[in-house]
Amino acid sequence: MSQRPKRGVLPPAQENIEKIEKVVNDGNSYGAQQMYKSMCARYVSAQRYSEALDLLQSGACLQLKKNQITCGAELAALFVDTLVKGKIPYNDESLGRVRKIYELFPQIPVKHDLGLDDDVQELAEALGAAKIRVECCSSFLKAALRVNLSVVAEKQYATALHRQALDMDVENSMQGLLLEEGEGDAVKLNWWSVEFGAPRLGSPEIHVMLAEYLYSESPELDMARVSYHFVRGNNPMKFASTLVNFMSKCYPGEDDLAIARAMLMLQRDAFPLFSMLRTNYKPSIDREPAFNEMLDEIAEKFYGIKRRNPLQGMFGELFKMM
Repeated sequence: MSQRPKRGVLPPAQENIEKIEKVVNDGNSYGAQQMYKSMCARYVSAQRYSEALDLLQSGACLQLKKNQITCGAELAALFVDTLVKGKIPYNDESLGRVRKIYELFPQIPVKHDLGLDDDVQELAEALGAAKIRVECCSSFLKAALRVNLSVVAEKQYATALHRQALDMDVENSMQGLLLEEGEGDAVKLNWWSVEFGAPRLGSPEIHVMLAEYLYSESPELDMARVSYHFVRGNNPMKFASTLVNFMSKCYPGEDDLAIARAMLMLQRDAFPLFSMLRTNYKPSIDREPAFNEMLDEIAEKFYGIKRRNPLQGMFGELFKMM
């Protein structure tokens, strides 16, 4: 009975990098993508994480250079996943590799004015492409901040909370990412950069990268998301210049809101500031009853101020009348 031949020994990663690069340059990006993923799985299985990372970084960069955004983003996410599997520490070298991939995501300013009727279709296509770019890049950078917890990591996470190794800022930040991405509260997250050496809120450099890309490339700008990441970054001058730029082109009233939101994010314990802003803008807030409810919810989540039950006030008044 003949035996199945043994699988060949894995060659050095550079050989496969050159081989697959030729496939990409020949115009077969999809075929190359499958080869990148297949070879990466073999290197990871052999615990040759460094070579798997070299292969994935090369593939992500090449696909992005060829404007294959979805392919490049997929390999970029696998790159981060391999950082975790290989327990690669967060340091200048690993951060530099993340940055090199990030810098190859296209940065193409999107025109928001329609102009002539003939430009409508072109504008719609440009906005659609911009949305894909932002989703791909932000998914990669968020993956660099966090990955799904394993069962063991979940237990470690719970233990850390019980021991108060993580304070409320960290927990709130993690919940913030969950809410931002629309994920359920039952999903627990672990942060690659935190787990392997970055500050407790995740890599500040990666937060800045994410904030910059969201601001410059988003077809539907959300300054709350931009500010969220800038506040957790390490470049206050860039944050300030971004706010100034936003104020120069936003609708009337949005500039005050952006500044107020940024101040509240920077000073999470500044309940007096929150109260002062609420008092100053009371005439505007009272125009819509839902605004006060939203502000009560913000006060509860950010500052631990429990909302007053309307029924309590009603019964209190009744007791006074008795």
